[in-house]
Amino acid sequence: MGIDVYSRQGDITIGGIFPIFTWKVPPENTFQEMPVTEMCDIFQIREYRWLHAFIFVIEEVNKMPTILSNITLGYGLRDSCDDATRALEGTMWLMTGKGGIIPNYRCHTGNPLSAVIGDSSSRISITMARVLGLNRYPQISYYSSVALLNDKVQFPSFLRTIPSDEYQSIGIACLVVHYGWNWVGILAEETDYGQMGGIALKNELQMVGVCISFFENVPTVATENRIKSIVETVKSSSAAGVILFSIADSLFPLMDRFSKYNDFGKVFIATDGWISSPMFFQKDYFSILDGTIGFMVRRGEMPGFKEYLFALHPSSHLDYPYANIFWESVFNCKWASPNGEQMEYNMHNTDYTNCTGNEDLHNANIAFFDFSSLRITYNVYNSVYSIIQAMHDLQICVPGEGPFTNGTCADIYTFKSWQLLHYLRNVHFLNNAGEEVFFDIKGNAPAIYDIINWQNSTSGLLQSKIVGRFLSSSQKPKELTLYDNSIKYNKGQTQVPWSICSESCPPGYRKAPRKGQPVCCFDCVLCSEGEISNHSDSTFCLQCLEDHWPNAKQTVCIPKTVEFLSYQETLGTALAAIIVMCSFLPCGVLLLFLKYRDTPIVKANNRELSYNLLLALSLCFLCSLIFIGQPNQTTCLLRQVAFGIVFVLCVSCVLAKTIMVVIAFKATNPNSKLRMWVGSKLSKSIVVVCTSVQLLVCISWLCSCPPFPQNNMMSQKGVIIIECNEGSQVFFWSVLGYMGCLAFLCFIVAFFARNLPDSFNEAKFITFSMLVFVSVWLAFIPAYLTSKGRYMVMMEVIAILFSSLGLLFCIFFPKCYIIMLRPEINTKDYLTGKANLKTVK
Repeated sequence: MGIDVYSRQGDITIGGIFPIFTWKVPPENTFQEMPVTEMCDIFQIREYRWLHAFIFVIEEVNKMPTILSNITLGYGLRDSCDDATRALEGTMWLMTGKGGIIPNYRCHTGNPLSAVIGDSSSRISITMARVLGLNRYPQISYYSSVALLNDKVQFPSFLRTIPSDEYQSIGIACLVVHYGWNWVGILAEETDYGQMGGIALKNELQMVGVCISFFENVPTVATENRIKSIVETVKSSSAAGVILFSIADSLFPLMDRFSKYNDFGKVFIATDGWISSPMFFQKDYFSILDGTIGFMVRRGEMPGFKEYLFALHPSSHLDYPYANIFWESVFNCKWASPNGEQMEYNMHNTDYTNCTGNEDLHNANIAFFDFSSLRITYNVYNSVYSIIQAMHDLQICVPGEGPFTNGTCADIYTFKSWQLLHYLRNVHFLNNAGEEVFFDIKGNAPAIYDIINWQNSTSGLLQSKIVGRFLSSSQKPKELTLYDNSIKYNKGQTQVPWSICSESCPPGYRKAPRKGQPVCCFDCVLCSEGEISNHSDSTFCLQCLEDHWPNAKQTVCIPKTVEFLSYQETLGTALAAIIVMCSFLPCGVLLLFLKYRDTPIVKANNRELSYNLLLALSLCFLCSLIFIGQPNQTTCLLRQVAFGIVFVLCVSCVLAKTIMVVIAFKATNPNSKLRMWVGSKLSKSIVVVCTSVQLLVCISWLCSCPPFPQNNMMSQKGVIIIECNEGSQVFFWSVLGYMGCLAFLCFIVAFFARNLPDSFNEAKFITFSMLVFVSVWLAFIPAYLTSKGRYMVMMEVIAILFSSLGLLFCIFFPKCYIIMLRPEINTKDYLTGKANLKTVK
């Protein structure tokens, strides 16, 4: 059994508990329903090196009297066999001096225990710390990283030279963020180490915005169904990154099942609990573990340790723990001396030779002599030196300047455990390798991790390569250094695999969370009208200012396009040219009428009305120019008012001409009472009265709610329409309605007078002109209401042009035709119907 007690006397005793042996587990029974109880008989050569690091430091210090003058260090060692009960027995032996457990009794014949180094497992260290903490015995662990041990209320005397798992969780979170992952899975062992570390990691990841695809517990006692369920969960997840917070022994059944899949497609992130284990450096696991990235405690240098180990020999170190068993393990031999207990610890195969003692350790090609990667061994080294440095500080204390009551100091030969604990908490020194050693307020050493990448070598073997470093402590900010060019992932790929739930939303889109899923799972939704997002993965869109509009990709707000019917654009220029040319037409007709003012065709039906109508038509054309150009206060006030008054003047003149035609024919009857109305007074009165009504309406409009210029930003996307707000739609439609009523009245009167006997009955032409006029404006209304911006203005200008041209051509073109081309019929007889057209020809 590997539970022997080893001790060496000295003035001060340092205790050490190491898991030199472990339990035998039948390899063929990978999946177990119940744990198998076996003898603790598997010699662990890696852990044996830890023990010798402990002994090496004590022997080295005993040879250097300058560190602890006149003091010889002794030690007490016991194997815990990776079992909490055995570790507790060893702790009680160190405290009481007896192999049996005798609480509250101290049976030491020499100096009492000063401090304890151990154990490696967090669950065992917790058990030890509860006992040692009762009497404030300092305890330093070299491998127990569970965050629970940071609690100084429960574990007041616990310290460690391995970083706490909380720093490893921070480091892994930094690595995940570095890769841009937001969707990972976590597998955590069902122990304090796995569960506390896994939960701390989960919290760290969530703090930096990473979502957890799954959180599965890895059983310490594996069953077929449980392992199968975990594998299916990992396989079905879309997360490419899987973080394993466990030790190697618990992962073995799971990795064995993973290895059945040649293309597993996952990147494993390993903790220090299994990244350094040789258990997985087997060909069966190469396909799934190739590219694994893990955190490993930094390596260190131990001057003189190499020579010390090569000098080990059972014959010259008979008092060293397990010297014969070590020799048998290294050379696969058996000592000829019939020692039943030792032979029980030999290699478990029959292919061995007898040990001669002449074997050379320099020829042993085993990891025990690999001094290039001292990690946990280095932690043991620093643990012992920390205690020795604390003793040194205690020894050199100057009375009156001490840290205790009234400046007193502790005596190096009779100090209490709590006094040494005080100095131990405050040690700060450089070890023999030149590295700084100290503890923070929680008893943790600075977190320094090497980042390891498992890569397939050219020889076909899996090798560990350092590809970065992570530094963090309570006194220093976190710092991640990663050599991305040196990292290789599965199958030698250098491209970082993506581990995200949803693709990043580009600028112009926002994230829309999926119902019932973590926030990392979302859909990308295009920003709404008038909104932008100017960076990736925006959770909301920004509303553009009122005078701005998103660009085509909706990533930036740009000034809206200003729109109005401008003279500078082709449409405005063309309309203006047409308007000016058209305005000359009535003037030309007027000049023609003035020249032939004494002819019957001009004198017929009140030539003064014709003059007024032609002038009004010219003004009708010209008033449409006010609609072109950028609207301002003046043009907005004038355009509809000028248009309404001038057009009513035109229609009033036409109405007067129509009424005068009817009266003229009716007055030919000798007994007609209409003779008194024949003359210019009636026609002038009709024009003045009808126009005055429109004038009053317009004045009321301007006084109560006048039109004004405005920037219309709502009618068209991305366009600011500079337009005239009519102020009152009631007045606007009243102006148009009144003009329409006059036109309709004129049309009715002209329609009934169309058949009056006359060779040149002007009522027919007026009827047709009013039909054109009314048709144009009836067509204008829906076109106007459905148009926007400059096209709305264009529709009104066109309506003005067409209605004016309709009046001009329908009423005056026939007369101009007679004046210019048929002067022979421009006679009174022809107009009165007394002449025959054929005789005139």
